This record gives sequence, C-alpha cells and structure tokens, in this order.
Amino acid sequence: MNALGIFLAIGPWQIAVIVVIVLLLFGGKKIPELMRGLGSGIKEFKDASREDDKLEEKQD
Repeated sequence: MNALGIFLAIGPWQIAVIVVIVLLLFGGKKIPELMRGLGSGIKEFKDASREDDKLEEKQD
C-alpha cells in the first residue's frame, strides 16, 4: 500500500488518539507555539522557492 493509501485509511478514532497523544506530550500551552513555528517554516520555504524561481527567470 502506498503512502497516500495509508493516509486515507486513517479514521476519526485514529485522529482522536493522535490528538490526545500530542496534547499529553506537549501540553495545551505549547501547541500554539509549535503551530506558529510550523507556519513560519512553511512561509520561509515558500519565499525561498519564489526567490529561486525569480533567479531562474533572470538566467533565461
């Protein structure tokens, strides 16, 4: 089974268990901080890919 098939096989109970485990590991106060870090990482990645695209256009 490929990775997409495994991802789609996750049901609501599995998601609930994952959420509970994350809450137990990190606590409620730490999760917003983790999400902010994840969001800023995604933003930096997008900015870097746009910058790379601009450099490729200038070289052509």
